[in-house]
Amino acid sequence: MEILEWGIIINIAMLRLADCYDEKKYRNFAIKNYEFAFDNVNLFKKNYSSKVNWTYPFITLFTTNQLDDCGAEGAGLIEVNQIRPRKDYEDYLYPAANHITKKQLRFANGTLARERPVANTLWDDDLYMSVVFLARMGKWTGEKKYFDDAILQVQNFTKYLYNDKNGLYYHCWFSDNKRNGVAHWSRCNGWIMMAQIELLDHLPKNHPMRNKLINILEQHIIGISRYEDTTGLWHQILDKNDSYLETSGTAMFAYSIAKSVNNGWINKRYATIALEGWKGIKTNIQEDGQVKDICMGTGISANISYYYKRPTPLNDIHGLGPVLLAGVEVMKLPKVKYE
Repeated sequence: MEILEWGIIINIAMLRLADCYDEKKYRNFAIKNYEFAFDNVNLFKKNYSSKVNWTYPFITLFTTNQLDDCGAEGAGLIEVNQIRPRKDYEDYLYPAANHITKKQLRFANGTLARERPVANTLWDDDLYMSVVFLARMGKWTGEKKYFDDAILQVQNFTKYLYNDKNGLYYHCWFSDNKRNGVAHWSRCNGWIMMAQIELLDHLPKNHPMRNKLINILEQHIIGISRYEDTTGLWHQILDKNDSYLETSGTAMFAYSIAKSVNNGWINKRYATIALEGWKGIKTNIQEDGQVKDICMGTGISANISYYYKRPTPLNDIHGLGPVLLAGVEVMKLPKVKYE
């Protein structure tokens, strides 16, 4: 299930838009979303059925059983709390941090994991869900332990999921048979790349692990760059040209590469990859602003046809935040010759 965290990414994207254009309306979009949720949390809680229902409004404000419940949601809340602080925001953030660092299922080596579809399954989604929160928590509180945990996750997820033969990440790893899943899914690689961007963006400039983390990121950027289509888009399954061209993964790559160039983490020659990606994204934005060819929420499967057949609803929420983020960063790119 991805719907919850992707709604929150739109809030983060709107905050970035506000910074870019100095427009209060974009910042207020995120602020009002959180205010509405917390102002009415008692009503939501009262009407909530104890049966698990992912579609129930703001369920994650009072059910925290896994990273989906608090990771990205908490990350956006940290940013909003620094703009307009509230005690009930902090009352949410510290228990969320406690869940991630002390209660969430982990491997013996500290790698964050899930209980489904079998116990101790590693989903690449969780690198973003954890790091996006831990990195901000580390910067906000000044506590080193959050950065240490985030770095550990990047290293361990790379250990389990990275395929050094093609430079791509698998969607998952099963601990019962110690095997990776079947697909180099586009958006799962986007999860991984954006998590690395979030960590570097919040990590202290003089942190001793910074260069090593940049090297991990750069090898991933080189890996996915080999599979960019001539349209500028990437395929739903990165190494399968017969799978459809997909928007959200493309946006995540364009954003991550552009931000890496803009921040001086990688050579500016990589900007051309992001620029081509943005050209492809623009072809999938309709005149009315709606975005097409976004893969809907996706679990994991042992059957690769599952990834081939995932629907692409118009304007699906999973792609809107990444498209906005990509646009903001691509606009900042320096002019680079195609050489």
